[in-house]
Amino acid sequence: MVDAEHTICAAYGGLETFGAGRCLNPSGLFYGILRRSGRGGLGLRARLALSLCIRRQPWNLVDATDTSHPDYYHRVVDCQWACPAHTDVPEYIRLIAQGLFTEAYLLNRQSNVFPAILGRVCDRPCEPACRRGRIESKPVAICRLKRVAADNRGDITGRLPPVPRLKNGKRIACIGAGCASLTVANDLLPLGYEVTIFEQNDRPGGLMRSNIPAFRLPEPVLDEEIGMILGMGVELRLGERIDSLRALIETGRFDAVFVGSGAPKGKELRLPGRDEAAANVHIGISWLESVAFGHVDRIGERVLIIGVGNTAMDCCRTSLRLGARTVRVIARKPRGFFKASPWELEDAEEENVEILVNRSPKAFVIDNGRLAGMRFECMEYELDAHGRIVAERVADEQFLPADDVILAIGQENAFPWIERDLGIAFDKWNVPVVDARTFQSTRPGVFFGGDAAFGPKNIIWAVEHGHQAAISIHRHCHGEPLTERLPPGLNLQSRKMGMHEWAYANDYAPIERRLMPHVSLKERFKKLNIEVELGFSAEQAAAEAQRCLNCDVQTVFSAKLCIECDACIDICPVDCLTITSNGTEVELRAHLKAPAQNLAQPLYVSAALPQTGRVMVKDEDLCVHCGLCAERCPTAAWDMQKSLLHWPHAEDEARALEQRKPKIA
Repeated sequence: MVDAEHTICAAYGGLETFGAGRCLNPSGLFYGILRRSGRGGLGLRARLALSLCIRRQPWNLVDATDTSHPDYYHRVVDCQWACPAHTDVPEYIRLIAQGLFTEAYLLNRQSNVFPAILGRVCDRPCEPACRRGRIESKPVAICRLKRVAADNRGDITGRLPPVPRLKNGKRIACIGAGCASLTVANDLLPLGYEVTIFEQNDRPGGLMRSNIPAFRLPEPVLDEEIGMILGMGVELRLGERIDSLRALIETGRFDAVFVGSGAPKGKELRLPGRDEAAANVHIGISWLESVAFGHVDRIGERVLIIGVGNTAMDCCRTSLRLGARTVRVIARKPRGFFKASPWELEDAEEENVEILVNRSPKAFVIDNGRLAGMRFECMEYELDAHGRIVAERVADEQFLPADDVILAIGQENAFPWIERDLGIAFDKWNVPVVDARTFQSTRPGVFFGGDAAFGPKNIIWAVEHGHQAAISIHRHCHGEPLTERLPPGLNLQSRKMGMHEWAYANDYAPIERRLMPHVSLKERFKKLNIEVELGFSAEQAAAEAQRCLNCDVQTVFSAKLCIECDACIDICPVDCLTITSNGTEVELRAHLKAPAQNLAQPLYVSAALPQTGRVMVKDEDLCVHCGLCAERCPTAAWDMQKSLLHWPHAEDEARALEQRKPKIA
């Protein structure tokens, strides 16, 4: 478009005739051409160029990127964008690098509530998103750095949210003492609520305690972080199973009910021989719970685990610690379809667990009234170019001997204690209908979160469910619409200290991801509760922290300061910057200095530059936030600014509602 306009301008006396800015503005250009049409008309080249300009009116151009919305800079910080609780990952990593472990822990706790627990067993959605993984094969060890802050922090007793002695008169019932209910309590207790948690077991923690083995999550760690919340004043009713939601509601004691009971029912596998083999066929999550509470302390020498999710990995590794000599995990599909986290698979295989793929269970084999093993169909699959199964066939059959079989093929919700005439709608899978934003059921005042809301996920999702449900509960108790919630906020703060100095380290550290040290294979099986991962030392953590690319320190551009000297483009090590004429997004992507591989991440497009009307385009997917553009820029058009995302919690809603109340003079 610029070339076309230059052609037209040249036909009428050059850029100086209309002025650069005016000539490159289509509407102003057309007005100037019409005014001067008496000169004898346009030549062929100019007419063609004009027709091109007419076809490309401003409504075809990409608008300047609106960076005022928090989502723009938030999604540039890929680790924080991927974290369900929106934890400020780069900031706490910088604190760890400085040895400020207590501060890093407290920053973590604001959003994820359980830093020591999640630093051991989180599913790590942040790590696949880490930008380090785009320039190397391994992301920053974000989860394990979280644990370092927890392991090395000081006493935080006096730094937890204060709980007022004078209560607000509202009482909340939470069913299940798992991570979602505990998060609700954590958020509401400081606002003056009285929270009662009902737990059917004799210890709190829910599936964190019953389904995650102690060799991955030691009990003292679990007890300490749960204790921080209970110590805020929770009324904990252990050993009290809720058998009727109606009865609980009709007591009239509670202003709202939160259901955080998890997905406590493991899926069955109804095959020939199942009933005859019942004594030696176990449901994975129930079996792990029996181990956790000391009801089971042994298993047969030959064990088959059916399923290949994270629960299956916990079952196979626990079996080894209870005396199994041969443990095989059976997967119906190829490895690319496994649901278990890669590191869980690695840990299991390190302990000599054998994983067999393409085996479909056919029958339990009984010999003299006792389980002898299982028969499997050996499957063959055809995959398309995208790795999807397009055809399958049975190629053979195989018998595998077993003394015990553990079924870990999935979990599902079980709500026999919720009467179906309470106004709570259930879907075709017999799961309550829950609003994905407010977490309220179809009955006002009854909320769900964690696995009980949308099926099995992981702890960090349950924590975020708890945060959002607490907001809804607070608004419900104050008669406010649940959907009118505070939006997330974003602040940008410059990290400039001098002309070319920044208040953060922006050197690229060519360090490989540090391996987690483990207890030796010889030692780890001596007891069930020996934690396998030893954690990083402070020195090891400092080295790993250097791998963070500081993605939250944003490259912020001011178009009006740019003189189009190309210094930033020349210095950029990844060629993520381009100055070009505006156009459609397809055209802009075609003009980029380096091809944009990730089409899901929008380009940054500046306002028109004052010199030529072109635009600065930045591929956020490529940028490594090194700051070289800002260092080189002679006019400070580029600046490095820390993005501070504030994701509202119940305390923010409470503050906002309080400010809206009429003031009495």
